[in-house]
Amino acid sequence: MAAAAPAPPAPHIPVLLRPLLAAVAPVSGTWLDGTLGAGGYARGLLGAGADHVIGIDRDPLAIAMARDWGAQYGARLSLVQANFAQMDSHAEALDGVVLDLGVSSMQLDRAERGFSFMKDGPLDMRMSQEGPSAADLVNTAPEAHLADILYLYGEERASRRIARAIVKARAAAPVETTAQLAAIVERCLPRPKPGQAHPATRSFQAIRIAVNDEYGALVAGLEAAERALKPGGQLAVVTFHSIEDRIVKRFLQTRAGAQGGGSRHAPETRRAAPQFTLKTRKAIGPDAEELAENPRARSARLRIGIRTDAPPGRSDRAALGMPLLKGET
Repeated sequence: MAAAAPAPPAPHIPVLLRPLLAAVAPVSGTWLDGTLGAGGYARGLLGAGADHVIGIDRDPLAIAMARDWGAQYGARLSLVQANFAQMDSHAEALDGVVLDLGVSSMQLDRAERGFSFMKDGPLDMRMSQEGPSAADLVNTAPEAHLADILYLYGEERASRRIARAIVKARAAAPVETTAQLAAIVERCLPRPKPGQAHPATRSFQAIRIAVNDEYGALVAGLEAAERALKPGGQLAVVTFHSIEDRIVKRFLQTRAGAQGGGSRHAPETRRAAPQFTLKTRKAIGPDAEELAENPRARSARLRIGIRTDAPPGRSDRAALGMPLLKGET
């Protein structure tokens, strides 16, 4: 008798999926998952009652993989390879939008994608697999520009020391692999104590964000979601570090008219009608059960806004707390 085929691996369960589905319930109509990845949120939305989910990802690998697992959903799942910053070009009158920011485990686990200092591979980091790579940035950017990226995007205090070391190293030979870059950063910082993050964590985060213009895409994506949602539609965003969370928090607060009023010395000015109402005043974090299942969820924060019928607005990136490199506005 032939042996039974091995069971397929369980689908990836994204961070904060349970509280997200509970917060936006009842789920119905058309939703857009702007960071499709391995499809955890899309599958969760479809399982919770969404009639149709539009899955968007700039990574062609995510779209290719979704054609396999997504076949079971038929016409209920549509796939689009694009940056979520242009989501309103692909959808309108949405009942909901979900964004799970940052790099996916699918990308981190593949050494050839060059996202992780834990796996030696080409220094790439491009989510779309197009355009200049991390190696291009590391080997050509002026020292001061590298230092600004490391400090503003990674909150790396040793940014100038690391940038100087990168420039010195690349003068001898191009920095082409993740292991090379990680070693350069490690030599600039003290050995981590037990339980502390790897010394290269902040630098790799900063360079990845710069390569993919993640902060610019985030602000543009929040504005695109505002345009694509119908009145009553919900915007749910999961962040993993303080800068992303600050941008999302300020965007929703500003759009909800909750950014503070005037005083007797500076009377409150007339405001435009709010584009969102806040589902909760505070971000939703992981519970004890999720932390036990997935320690990566520790830094995750979920914020949700409900779209009103007010016309969409425009954002002041500096007011949202988006880090701006020299020359950006």
